[in-house]
Amino acid sequence: MKTPRSKDTRIPRRPLLWLAAGLLFTLPPMFGTLALWVPVSFLVALAAKFWMEPHGYRLRSLTFKLVLGATALVWIFISYGSIKGIEPGVSLVAVLMSLKILEAHTAREFQVMVMVAWLLCLCGFFLSQDVTIALCLAIAFTLLLVALIQFHRGPSGPFWPPVRTALKLLAQALPLILALFLFFPRIAPRSAFKLAPAAFSATGFSDWLSPGSVTSLANSTGVAFRAEFPDGRIPSSAAMYWRGVVMQQCNGLEWHAREERNFIPPSPQHPPEGERIRQWITIEPHGGRWMFALDWPAEPTSGAVLAPGNYLSSTEPIRKPRRYEITSFPKIGEKELGAGERRNLLQLPDNISPAISGLVQAWRAADPKPRAIVSTALQFFRTQGFRYSLSPGEYQRNGLEEFLLRRRVGFCEHYAASFATLMRLAGIPARVVVGYLGGDYNELGQFFLVRQADTHAWCEVWLEGSGWVRVDPTSVVAPDRINLGLNSFLERQASAGQAQFRQNTLTRTLARSRLFGDIRLAWEALNYAWDTSVLSFDGERQELFLRGVGLGNAGPGALIVWSVGIATSVLAIYAAWMGLRARPRVDRVKALYNRFCRKAARFGAARRPTEGPSAFANRAARLLPNESDRIHRISSAYVTIRYSAASTANTVQQFAKDVNAFGSASV
Repeated sequence: MKTPRSKDTRIPRRPLLWLAAGLLFTLPPMFGTLALWVPVSFLVALAAKFWMEPHGYRLRSLTFKLVLGATALVWIFISYGSIKGIEPGVSLVAVLMSLKILEAHTAREFQVMVMVAWLLCLCGFFLSQDVTIALCLAIAFTLLLVALIQFHRGPSGPFWPPVRTALKLLAQALPLILALFLFFPRIAPRSAFKLAPAAFSATGFSDWLSPGSVTSLANSTGVAFRAEFPDGRIPSSAAMYWRGVVMQQCNGLEWHAREERNFIPPSPQHPPEGERIRQWITIEPHGGRWMFALDWPAEPTSGAVLAPGNYLSSTEPIRKPRRYEITSFPKIGEKELGAGERRNLLQLPDNISPAISGLVQAWRAADPKPRAIVSTALQFFRTQGFRYSLSPGEYQRNGLEEFLLRRRVGFCEHYAASFATLMRLAGIPARVVVGYLGGDYNELGQFFLVRQADTHAWCEVWLEGSGWVRVDPTSVVAPDRINLGLNSFLERQASAGQAQFRQNTLTRTLARSRLFGDIRLAWEALNYAWDTSVLSFDGERQELFLRGVGLGNAGPGALIVWSVGIATSVLAIYAAWMGLRARPRVDRVKALYNRFCRKAARFGAARRPTEGPSAFANRAARLLPNESDRIHRISSAYVTIRYSAASTANTVQQFAKDVNAFGSASV
């Protein structure tokens, strides 16, 4: 006789809704990092599940599932060129989850989906550790926990209790998470916390300067770095030149840094001048080696060197958020320039036109002194109708004459490159510096936010007796760009009606609103705290933290012991706390009455198990006549307190006094 097959237990709708909500929050890290078809197929599977479940449909055929899985594997290989790596691996997990969603129909499979969804949360951190993604994944994890709690509580019931329970469980786990984060050893002290390759191409910064290379960043909202001034010495916005890359190879409007990596050590022969300015810089990953500091960095920070031109260069590509301290001075006292370096700084391309050469020769004929030539060149830019523009149009590779003598429209890179070329033609050593200018101050986080839009190029010339002197020709063409910053400059130009600077009216209105400004400041401060406190907490930062708590000499083994000990202590404290909460509260009135009964038993009047308070009082009064009045008062007060609404605090207090006094008289 065949035994009937047990019926499948359908997945209740409410837990399924919680699960779907959690899965939706795992999608943001997939977009932009995985092949588009992966998150789209995931969304399609999730939507199909809500159509299939009420009709009892599901993916049943094993052959069809194998075909779908094999097809997905082939597409993953086609999309990434390999099945190895983070993106192919996460894509495979997402595809398998999509298939599981379509086939799941039992309670056991629901719990498997929750576990795989938690795995997707972890995979999301492999793809990105941005604070926005972290918040999405934290919400996803919480919703999945709510789904599991709702599933075990049953499909009905109030909406909020599962949410409260989930939040309570997460709050209880938070101390353990924090302890493990701080004390569990980083296996490789300099290993990157950032597991996913960053989209470095989005930064746009480069060691090549050509017409349009900086202009393309003018509307970028990407963050380059954040800077703090711990000593409170903050230069003005117009003096906040962040040195990035020094370019010495000239080709008219195109410049680039030296390819050789012959670094110069800090030299005591060139002592810095002026007041020192200390900075904490938190730089975003960009895949290159350039680092930033205010003019002029005096000595390299850890893991960096000073390249020719006194700019910071990392010894390793920067592939994770990096925080470093650097000290700058207003001037580095270089008074000598070697013959070989002078030759390099005077090199010119062969395609300089006669018109440009004639212009410079006229300047030299008027006054051959270098300082006079610099002043004459700045006056030329100031008075000859040059315009600052975000869209100057394209210049050919040899467009120096077209820019200087005909169109005269350009962005900062046009002015810096052309000015440096003119100086070399005049026999003055010159170079181009590319970095950033200014930054937005965040009052909430007390740091400066420097965006890609703040990218700027300027020129440095060598003057005998003064050394390297910064000259920014953009300052004479568009002084408000230097004094106000790019955003304020663009806003002022848009208000003046210049079409090339106009922005959307709604965007400008929102940007000016106080509420929007406060939200933006808070969000930027949160991003900064996330980068500096979490993403930058690598082996080096952990070592500094451990020194601060007296564990500086602890090795990995000792740290593991400490981590286990702290985790055990936290769990023990939690268990003890739960035990105390589960323990029944002491009933003071009942305890006093039990004490009275124990006293009476010692005097020969033991209470019988079936005896009520009044019956016991009558019998005890007969056995103990000297205490009969007090016995009746105790019994009467106990009955009143336990069973009457007329009892007061005075009644309880008098009851306690009578119990304490019982037996003091002679029995």
